[in-house]
Amino acid sequence: MTRHAADPTPSGLPPLRTIGELRAALTMGYGFPGDADDFEAELAREINHADPTDLTGIVRLVEEFRGRVATRQDPDFDTAVAAAVAEIDAARGTAR
Repeated sequence: MTRHAADPTPSGLPPLRTIGELRAALTMGYGFPGDADDFEAELAREINHADPTDLTGIVRLVEEFRGRVATRQDPDFDTAVAAAVAEIDAARGTAR
């Protein structure tokens, strides 16, 4: 499957071009647990406090959650987290 230049998401991820597509991906569980509810709450807060001429807070929020979806779907993510935890435990002398 070939990616189009206009498609910013890695293959295997749902399209994340619009807020609706991001909402759908989060609702289907592509992010971390609780991300769908967190996104909706934060989006509502940003919209309610946004200056109509400055929507940078909304853009930042969408970018953050798009990144969370991509991170959570990365097959190496869990391995990297486990390795980091093991390093921290070893440094503290509390290996599990």
